[in-house]
Amino acid sequence: MTEVSMSSLAGRLLVATPALADPNFDRAVVLVLDHDDEGSLGVVLNRPTPVGVDTILEGWSALTGEPGVVFQGGPVSLDSALGVAVVPGGGADGGEPPGWRRVRGAIGLVDLEAPPELLASAVGSLRIFAGYAGWGPGQLEGELTDGAWYVVESEPGDVSSPAPERLWREVLRRQRGELAMVATYPDDPSLN
Repeated sequence: MTEVSMSSLAGRLLVATPALADPNFDRAVVLVLDHDDEGSLGVVLNRPTPVGVDTILEGWSALTGEPGVVFQGGPVSLDSALGVAVVPGGGADGGEPPGWRRVRGAIGLVDLEAPPELLASAVGSLRIFAGYAGWGPGQLEGELTDGAWYVVESEPGDVSSPAPERLWREVLRRQRGELAMVATYPDDPSLN
């Protein structure tokens, strides 16, 4: 894991191991948005809330996929919103759409202060998150060393999975070798 922790994890996924005891991150799939010497920030991709996007960010609701709800991005700053969008081709023509900042590939952050119309034609999918997951300097690296997370590549479809409750298993299943077997880990090992 030390090799992984030395480079930026931005745009990659942190998949909670069965050993991770923090209930905020039980079976969580976290998209890392920023990772540097000052710490790390990401959003949990598989925690939908019952709150519709239209109730808090009306103009953006037309751009969100199913389910059209706000996701709990993590336990920090639950009163703030982050938008993550997939732009097909990732602005491959050399220019990024206004109001979108690339994280990695076709995945990027949306400026929710910008008018939604600026991005409407470029966005393939959009998710809105209340709150985020944050780590101080070296904290995430410590959790990686302790075996709390698997680090895997993200795919644009992870951001907009129509069945977020299955994302943990789906991401693990597509990995090679022993990691794919973790997807079969029972929800409650004591019942096994």
